[in-house]
Amino acid sequence: MVSANKLEILRIAEAVAQEKMIDKTIVISALEEAIAKAAKNNFGEENEVIVEINQDNGDISISRKMLVVEEVKNKFLEITLKSAKKINGAAQIGDELLDPLPPLDFGRIAAQSAKQVINSKVREAERERQYSEYKDRVGEIVNGIVKRTEFGNIIIDLGKAEGVIRKDQTIPRENLRNGDRVRSYIYDVRSETKGPQIFLSRSHPQFMAKLFTQEVPEIYDGIISIKSVARDPGSRAKIAVFTEDGSIDPVGACVGMRGSRVQAVVNELQGEKIDIINWSENVANLAISSLSPAEVLKVVLDEDQNKIEVVVSEEHLSLAIGRRGQNVKLATELTGYEIDILTEDEESSNRQEDFNSKTNIFVSSLDVDETLAQLLVSEGFGSIEEVIETDKSELLSIDGFDDEIVEELIERAQKFLNDKEKENQEKINKLGIKSDLIDFNLLSKAMLVKLGENGIKTLDDFAGLTTDELIGYLEDKSDKTSRIAGILEEFNLTKDEGDQLIMEARKIWLD
Repeated sequence: MVSANKLEILRIAEAVAQEKMIDKTIVISALEEAIAKAAKNNFGEENEVIVEINQDNGDISISRKMLVVEEVKNKFLEITLKSAKKINGAAQIGDELLDPLPPLDFGRIAAQSAKQVINSKVREAERERQYSEYKDRVGEIVNGIVKRTEFGNIIIDLGKAEGVIRKDQTIPRENLRNGDRVRSYIYDVRSETKGPQIFLSRSHPQFMAKLFTQEVPEIYDGIISIKSVARDPGSRAKIAVFTEDGSIDPVGACVGMRGSRVQAVVNELQGEKIDIINWSENVANLAISSLSPAEVLKVVLDEDQNKIEVVVSEEHLSLAIGRRGQNVKLATELTGYEIDILTEDEESSNRQEDFNSKTNIFVSSLDVDETLAQLLVSEGFGSIEEVIETDKSELLSIDGFDDEIVEELIERAQKFLNDKEKENQEKINKLGIKSDLIDFNLLSKAMLVKLGENGIKTLDDFAGLTTDELIGYLEDKSDKTSRIAGILEEFNLTKDEGDQLIMEARKIWLD
């Protein structure tokens, strides 16, 4: 290799750098390391060999680093001052100097070893270049060609790198063959030992959003913004758009002349039906739009519980829910609120049931007649706690209530809560709930009882729960969406409150 034309070495390095799209100095460094490895094989592995290639003329210098000492204990790494003076007249004890080695004649094994070092270095540099290039492109759409399929995952040739569309990120029933040109969305890039992993998707909601950005100039220019996207890949999708420019219809702009713009996106998504709706800051209005084509008669919004109760006519019930619950599921994703669909009869029945339930609570807990209990419920009171927490003047404003009745109500409510507290304390003792959970002051005695009844008796047990296990969640099973009750569901905790309870418990537990 050393005997080869010096300039030829530089030309080879430059050609490799251009082909692999990496810095020429990296290839030169790989050559230096390869020659150093071969030199060690030739002159002894114990030597600290230094190789330098002049990038201007291709000159190669091979030397070993030596430490100048009074007495040599390691002949491979140390040199006496007398011998050092022959190399460099200004050498002193403690100096490090480079002792030139004779030119190297590469044998077949040494050349093979050098080749492996160069290949490894170049491969490493190529991987680093690919990762650096693609890590900042997360969120972009890229074009590629289907290279092969491995265990249901599709490998895409991106030209400068390879990406993978995992099976769960493909559009159902889409049949991609080797050689097909395909567009996909970069949703993650990771640096791993086997090289950069570029994860692509055709089912990601943002893939559809980016396709609209490409097809609709007003979105690309920022005049129209995409506020929310929900997809059931290959079947149906909803996208909410908004603009502050009153002269532009955002839905019409996304649909395009004779549907040309939306049709281009539909074709790319294998015929996926797309509902484009106007975004609204008013969640109730957004819910009404997102359930299109069903007509909504009434919306009841519960921001604390992140829930929306929607009332529709019997004729529009199936439309609102959609096939396999698809329409309401997409509307839930789009709004970020859990949506319950009810008919007028169901809503009326539920309202009456709720009214009767609250009335019975007041009758049994406060020992009052049904008429007085109904008056409390009609005025918006839903629990015994609210009777005590409400200002006395508000109770006095109810028709038929005087000072004597209000004082008696408050006294009875306080006695009921005190008795309930004692009862809960007895249950806590009987359930064997540990002191570390009792001392966690964000939980009421009633909550502790409910936790104990479900086998949660220590702070360790509680910290191991998830928010969903506390407040409940929706589960898709056999094409149906059903609600799984949470342990503390009856206490009407919001998701944020549930998150806070779990996080505070984990902090104490970790400390």
